[in-house]
Amino acid sequence: MKKIEDKEILLNIEDLYVQYDTNEGTAYAVNGLNFSIRKGETFGLVGETGAGKTTTALSILKLLPQKVGKITKGKIEFEGRDIVKLTEDNMRDIRGSHISMIFQDPMSSLNPVLTVGDQIAEAIQTHHPDLSNDEVEARVDSVLQLVGIPASRKNEYPHQFSGGMKQRVVIAIALVCEPKLLLADEPTTALDVTVQNQVLDMMSNLKRTFDTSMILITHDLGIVCQMCDNVAIMYAGEIIEMGSVYDIFDFDKPHHPYTKGLFGSLPSLQVDSNRLKPVSGLMPDPMDLPPGCRFNPRCECCFDLCTKEAPSVFTNETHSIKCHLYGKTKAGEIQC
Repeated sequence: MKKIEDKEILLNIEDLYVQYDTNEGTAYAVNGLNFSIRKGETFGLVGETGAGKTTTALSILKLLPQKVGKITKGKIEFEGRDIVKLTEDNMRDIRGSHISMIFQDPMSSLNPVLTVGDQIAEAIQTHHPDLSNDEVEARVDSVLQLVGIPASRKNEYPHQFSGGMKQRVVIAIALVCEPKLLLADEPTTALDVTVQNQVLDMMSNLKRTFDTSMILITHDLGIVCQMCDNVAIMYAGEIIEMGSVYDIFDFDKPHHPYTKGLFGSLPSLQVDSNRLKPVSGLMPDPMDLPPGCRFNPRCECCFDLCTKEAPSVFTNETHSIKCHLYGKTKAGEIQC
């Protein structure tokens, strides 16, 4: 992990709440989120499906579904400007140019009736209308070569590329304007292991080339260990544990029971086991969140206070845990 502690903060999120108002009711997707990212940092967001990771990324770009999703409280400060208060015209200037996103599915992210070169060129022309056609084409050729695709393939269509190549095109579109912040939402989910490693290595190299900060959303703790400087574990729209990658992967340190469960569901090279131990139960319904600690229905360490009162945050230097087990309660006497 490179030193980023002294670098200035690029993105700061404070007390963020996001909800979706649907015909079935209100889903509370993000509930009191707090974290910051410094320039050059890779920040990992980890958690099960439904934890609120993608909603967090969409909120940063103000791409929540219209009339359904809305930010009800909080601040999202990018370079000192509160994104929540910006107009749609302001956001169009920011999207793609200052903040870009790699969406989950490259198959549906690309327009099937436009060549990949035209789709990359569109991003350039939107933010750099002063460039000539020759200059735009030169940039298209350059970014394709950066992501490992021959420039000669720019006139081909998405269906002519494999899944891994499509993902490279999506990354090229996201990086062509050299954004300061990259939101990578499960960038390797649909790829096989070999191509996954190639894409991750490429993203790391490009990140260093452009000095880009990144939020990496993933389920894969191996990718987190490989790529991230700091990590946040999300559950039911909240960050329940956060720290440096060393804090999270140091098993001698205290951890949230959910974090322990995530590691317990992974195979170990040191322990001979016939079966993995997954976290029991399912993520709670965001329309009907449990009282107290959101994890209490699934927690093996749950006691009476957990079902009644939301836990406070226990902090030790760079490491923080939101759990009654580490608070100033009788929970400190509980061995779990």
